[in-house]
Amino acid sequence: MSRKRVLVVEDNMDTYELVRFILEKNGYETFLAMNGRDGVNAAKKQVPDLIIMDMSMPEMDGWTATGIIKKDPQVSFIPLIALTAHALPGDRQRAMDAGCDEYVTKPMDLLDLVDTVDLWASKH
Repeated sequence: MSRKRVLVVEDNMDTYELVRFILEKNGYETFLAMNGRDGVNAAKKQVPDLIIMDMSMPEMDGWTATGIIKKDPQVSFIPLIALTAHALPGDRQRAMDAGCDEYVTKPMDLLDLVDTVDLWASKH
């Protein structure tokens, strides 16, 4: 069985390395896009099994990138998890309205993140 591929769209390398470490330890292959624009391009080019999207990034934020991905029939079916420090009331709904399938706040519990990724990656 081939490893599931996860696109991590994250501008903070420390966060990416932490997510990469825990996911690869649990059998996933990860690759990085540093901003929303690169994330949209990587999603279309790589067609991963799952996308983890930061919401606050330079060039194009995660809300915009998510909306573009979810409107594109070539990649709209890919489960997308928001991973964000935005934890105010309404932020979760805003992410879901943009097209996110799940919402995880930073700082994240790594085991909960793996459980969430396992759940959504199995749907693709």
